Amino acid sequence: MRKEYDFTKGKKNPYVNKLKIRTTIRLDEDVIEYFQKLAESTEIPYQTLINLYLKDCVRQKLQPDLSWK
Repeated sequence: MRKEYDFTKGKKNPYVNKLKIRTTIRLDEDVIEYFQKLAESTEIPYQTLINLYLKDCVRQKLQPDLSWK
């Protein structure tokens, strides 16, 4: 490692607005199992699959079914 580095020609991270936020959510066991099985067959990590699904819900502006109340 160098003692000093020259960052005068450095560029701002272009992906800074796309960083993910770490959070804790509570999900039902069957939901986790579903995405874990899907992850095995698609070879995509289950957390990524959940994120992709939620992003798709946002894009489509889906509303939850609250008829169970």
